[in-house]
Amino acid sequence: MATEETRTVQEAYPMTGGDGLYSYAKNSTQQRKAIDSAKELIKKAIAEKLDKEILLSPKTFRIADLGCSVGPNTFFAAQNILEAVESKYKSEGLNSQIPDVQVFFSDHTSNDFNQLFTSLPQDRRYYAAGVPGSFHGPLFPQNSLHFVHSSSAIQWLSRAPKEVVNKNSPAWNKGRIHCSNSGDEVVLAYKAQYDKDMQQFLQARSGEIVFGGLMVLIVPGIPNGTHHSQSLRSLTFEIFGSCLMDLARKGIISEEKVDSFNLPIYYMSPQELEAAVERNGCFSIEGLEYLPPVIPNVSGESKFNGQFLASYLRAGMEGIIKQHFGEEILDVIFDSYGKKIEENSSIFKFGKAVYFLIILKRIAEN
Repeated sequence: MATEETRTVQEAYPMTGGDGLYSYAKNSTQQRKAIDSAKELIKKAIAEKLDKEILLSPKTFRIADLGCSVGPNTFFAAQNILEAVESKYKSEGLNSQIPDVQVFFSDHTSNDFNQLFTSLPQDRRYYAAGVPGSFHGPLFPQNSLHFVHSSSAIQWLSRAPKEVVNKNSPAWNKGRIHCSNSGDEVVLAYKAQYDKDMQQFLQARSGEIVFGGLMVLIVPGIPNGTHHSQSLRSLTFEIFGSCLMDLARKGIISEEKVDSFNLPIYYMSPQELEAAVERNGCFSIEGLEYLPPVIPNVSGESKFNGQFLASYLRAGMEGIIKQHFGEEILDVIFDSYGKKIEENSSIFKFGKAVYFLIILKRIAEN
């Protein structure tokens, strides 16, 4: 069970629910591209890395998608995994032993599970269940899962580092909302929070996944050796922060409000994630693959649409902005961001970003 400290420290800002104009359901095509790109890699991982012994034991094969949000992306991921598992059974000559499959869709308790359940595919070949809670702590019984998937989710921290909003800390991040273009102390505070959260994430999964089971994480990150000031995604946050400061200068919000706000997001490099896995010691790294870029204009798309990017960001950030600054500024701030991102579109040529997939296998402790 989660400790009292864990329960009180974790923050929850789920993606925008429903199916409206700014909903995650309508503005997550970029994340869908990553899931589509990972399909064959996941199929190969299950074919080559999932132990045959696991196939012979369960009456129910259990899959979990962590950070599922509201769909439809999570349903595509579940279907891809299901098809790969069925293919694995058939390739091992176990056609008659394919078990029932149960898929657990998990996200924060404040996630729009109503939207998720209403949009479940009618022709699904699995039993569906929702599991509310933060993936930074335990969510499932011991040794109950055979395959865990998470896409575009583990960059979210359990909270922003406390030091960055503390006026008396050398890591105080005054006038900024992220670690892009901030001092080393701010970057180190974010890195320390990431290290702590990733350790909790891996420790929780190590208890839930059976020995020989697999976990695949699809991660938006930064290239190895890249400073956060060069990170494309962090640069877009810097522009968003400047929009907030514009509102502060106009007296619409207070500057203190901006100073006390930092995004609980850390874009890790593949090396950082590999190091976290090695420190944890409960998983072997069975593969790491780079996926095609999914952010517009990184892959050479000619048309640039700032409002598209504003809607994309709003689907993920509306909750956290509304919680801190109030609902009144939402239209103004995201409209301003869309215009300013078009004015600064050169960052999409020079900013650095990667999407990568890591395949982990649960191993017995020494």
